[in-house]
Amino acid sequence: MGDIDVPPYFICPITIEIMKDPVTVSTGITYDRESIERWLFSEKSTTCPVTKQVISDCELTPNHTLRRLIQSWCMLNASHGIERIPTPKPPISKAQVIKLLNDAESPQQQIKCLKSLQSIASENATNKRCIESSGAVEFLASIVSNHDYSAAEGTLHYEFESIRPTDEALSILYNLQLSEASLQNLLFNNDDFIVSLTRVMQRGSYDSRAYAVLLLKSMVEVADPMQLANLRSELFIELTRVLRDQISKQATKASLQLLAGICSWGRNRIKAAEAGVVPVLIELLLHSSSGSRACEMILTVLDAVCGCAEGRSELLQHGAGVAIVSKKILRVSRVASERAVRILLSISKFCGTTMVLQEMLQLGVVAKLCLVLQMDCGFKTKEKAREVLKLHAGVWSNSPCVPTTLLSSYPA
Repeated sequence: MGDIDVPPYFICPITIEIMKDPVTVSTGITYDRESIERWLFSEKSTTCPVTKQVISDCELTPNHTLRRLIQSWCMLNASHGIERIPTPKPPISKAQVIKLLNDAESPQQQIKCLKSLQSIASENATNKRCIESSGAVEFLASIVSNHDYSAAEGTLHYEFESIRPTDEALSILYNLQLSEASLQNLLFNNDDFIVSLTRVMQRGSYDSRAYAVLLLKSMVEVADPMQLANLRSELFIELTRVLRDQISKQATKASLQLLAGICSWGRNRIKAAEAGVVPVLIELLLHSSSGSRACEMILTVLDAVCGCAEGRSELLQHGAGVAIVSKKILRVSRVASERAVRILLSISKFCGTTMVLQEMLQLGVVAKLCLVLQMDCGFKTKEKAREVLKLHAGVWSNSPCVPTTLLSSYPA
């Protein structure tokens, strides 16, 4: 803009740029729509960026007068390289969304409705909130729950395009970035929507399976722990399949986060072990070229599942189980090292047979644990490594790396 002085009230307080679609919040401050929507809906902030007051009502009021002033100023300064700002498309109204839902009676009309909702939601966050508050969540959930997978693979045709209603409905549900209240309603008021999502993961397309996992992760994050204590075994089988099939990086990450979040409740870790998740996690560790965060998540889930006898047994039955867990110590991150040492502590505490202890010695696990004591890798990790070595110092007494301080408590 060179030396042009922009009137300060044209500037968005968040981006410090000229506003294209100025809107005013309940505190009386005006922002650019895109910026304040991102602040309120994507970043889940509840306060006004300028006044720090709580924004009790997220209704955004278009400031048409200011927009026209900005547009006029831009046109007057076009010779200085100022681009003209187009008049923004007005947000959808609740009445328009309700009419769209009410008209969706036949399968073809439902597809048309889904395509319209997808388009409307993609425009801005205000439209997403309007769709959410107009009963669309229940409509979309019913499409997922009532879908008949036996009917021609569930595909319909709309304007020369093959459409899977569940793909569209799940995509919209996930991309709406639903509020906590709507996610809880899905859990409470939709005849066990988790079962419906599990069925999608069993029989749906790759896209549907991915969206089902992503939506389920969002739901679990707001769920009451009591709701997570009695999850069905089928869910763990399908989450394991998603990990094995490597549908997408996003779906894999969501599946790991889901398992990490639910395995500590009830008998879930046993169900996960019985679903065969341990060998899949080991294979992910063996072949993963992902960053440290992915490795940390895999080890976190493996640690949780090894909290039960079934999980530990699965780890020991895999030829590379103990070796790959040990290998990740001191190679990835502090968090990964702590998780890996925790797993080895579980094994040494509850499965410390002569054969297992000899395997740990031969694989260099004992040497790695001794190295942990000498490295700067966190107090908790060192304490757990010391506990493993102290538990079996008598068996490993011939190993030159075991500290003499740990051997002194054992008779010669």
